[in-house]
Order: sequence, then C-alpha cells, then structure tokens
Amino acid sequence: MREPVEVRRQRILAAVESRGSARVSDLAAELEVSVVTVRRDVEELAQEGRLRRGHGVVRSTLAARDIPAPRPPDGDTVAVVVPERHTYLYESLHGARSVLEASGKRIALHIAPQVAGAERPLAERALKDGAAGLLLAPRWRTLADEEADHAWLAALEVPAVLMERRPAAGSALHAMDSVCSDHVHGVHLAVEHLVCLGHRRIVFATRDDSPTARTLRSACARIAGAHPLVETWAWVLSAPEAGQEGPYAPEQTAGLHEVLRRTGATAAVLHGDVDALMLVQRLADHGVRVPEDCSVVAYDDVVAGLGTTPLTAVAPPKADVGRAAAELLLERLDSGAGGHAPVRRVELLPSLSVRGSTRPL
Repeated sequence: MREPVEVRRQRILAAVESRGSARVSDLAAELEVSVVTVRRDVEELAQEGRLRRGHGVVRSTLAARDIPAPRPPDGDTVAVVVPERHTYLYESLHGARSVLEASGKRIALHIAPQVAGAERPLAERALKDGAAGLLLAPRWRTLADEEADHAWLAALEVPAVLMERRPAAGSALHAMDSVCSDHVHGVHLAVEHLVCLGHRRIVFATRDDSPTARTLRSACARIAGAHPLVETWAWVLSAPEAGQEGPYAPEQTAGLHEVLRRTGATAAVLHGDVDALMLVQRLADHGVRVPEDCSVVAYDDVVAGLGTTPLTAVAPPKADVGRAAAELLLERLDSGAGGHAPVRRVELLPSLSVRGSTRPL
C-alpha cells in the first residue's frame, strides 16, 4: 500500500533534523521512492519553512543558532515518544495515559517515523514547548542506532523514563530509569509449556530488528541450549525484512516449514503476532497443520488470539509497563530538583495464554 504523502514528508523531516543535512539521493534510497518524489516533497517542506534546500542537499532549519531557548517546564505536560506502526507499544502508551491523565498531566504525543535518529528532534521539540518530563520508546532497529542516541539521552535535563528498553550495563544510559518486560522469563514460559506437552525439538522464529527481538533471540539460544529435555533447536528469522544489516546463514533465512522438516521439530515459538499468523498460514500452504503437526506459541499476544486457529501466546504486560513508567516519572517530577532517589530498573513478568495452537505430542 502506498505511503501517505504527509507521512513520507514527516519521515524526510525527521531524517534531516536528526542529521542536520542529507542528500536528496540518500533520502530517496532510504524511503524507497524516486528522487523526483523526494525533490517535490522537499520543495513543499521548504516553502513551509520547515527545511532549507541546496543543490542536491537538504538542510534542517533547526541549526543551533536558530533554536530559541526552551520554555521553562510548565509542570503539566509530559511528552511521550513512540515509534509509528507499533501496536505493541501503543498498548503501553494507553497504560501510561491512564496514569498521567488521572494525575492531571497533559500528554503531548510524538510519533517517530521509521528513520534512524527520529526520536531526538521530537524530544527536543517537546522540551522547547515546555514538557516537564519524557516517556520514550526508541525504535533502535540496530545496536548502532541505540548507541547513537546515548549521548543526547544521557544529557537530558528533565526526568525521563525508557519504556520496553533496557539500558546496557556500563553504557551512558546505565543510570537512566527504565521499565520493561522480562522477556527472558517470557521465553522460559514458552519453552516450559512446550516441553511439558512432550515436545523435544523446537524451532524459534524471531525478529532481529529491535532491542526486544535481540533479547528474545539471545534468550531462546540460552534457554533451549541449557534445557535438559530439549534435544534439538534451531533459529530462523520470522520475516525476511525482520533482520538487521549483515548476511545470515542459509538455515536462518530458510522457510519455517523447511527447518521443521530438516530438524524434525514438532513445535515452534514465533515472534511477533502478525509474523506468527502469517507463518502459520504458510505452514498450512506446505501441508503442515497447527497444532496436529506442529504446536505454535506466539510472542506478543496483541492479535494472536484472532487467527483461524487462536494461537497460544506469551503476553508481556504491555499496558502495565506504560502505567509503571508513568508512575515512576511522576515520582521523579514530584521529587523536584532536590530528589536523590536511586535509579530504578523495573522488570515486569509476562504471562502465558494457552489457546488452540498447542497440544501434547
């Protein structure tokens, strides 16, 4: 489906603001549109005063000399920055909203386009508009994206809490408040459920393009590799576009049905819900029935229960993550500049919803 013009222009604007400047040809390649289309968008944005045009180059209007001094925080507004097209984090947003609105805070919602570094200009704009605190869920498709955000996040001068993002130990963000799901425990729930049903050979199909996806992949390898009853396990990408840069071995990019037959696996853990539903459809196309031939556990539980065969799923406490993050942020705001409470890293345990896609071997 063709991307709406305004969404594409917002992505261009976010990309240029995050870098200061960008070549038109590079933007066209990133957005997978023609150079002519980008030139037309840039011209419109320039006429609106939101960008500066050069010869083949676009520059941000937010150069340091052009940015007015931020307004003092008004105490009533909290900015929430989440990625576009991310239903999982939207549930966390609704959880945070219930807490913030009950406390009398106004929410300023900022949707970050799917462009590396898109969150920074949105956060800076929110602070310029007087936001007293921030709730952030950066997309961070790659580790490089995450590390590129360390410096400005660590330098924030207002209380900020990361949602569903766990700062790496020893990093610049190690001393930043965060609330997230314990995804290692989520994988443990999935594996134990399948093992208790008699399954001994399991395939894991996960994404590899977010901090959650990378945590899941690592947890799958560690838990399955150490489990005394798991005889064989394998890992594949859950969708062709779900990986970060770099080549993958043939078995990591092979079709799920091929890996199931090669390994003799009778069960699979699939991340996330939409990918899981599509993979189940593809299995049916290749004569693999769920759950008769393969038991399936999905990970996320946003729409897993809506399939023709409702999927057993690990359900991270998405809304509770948002509520806990908002409560932590409110505590920081209430304590004021003189507060010296220790940094908190909160982890909430997922649960397992058993449905029709799993059964005893």
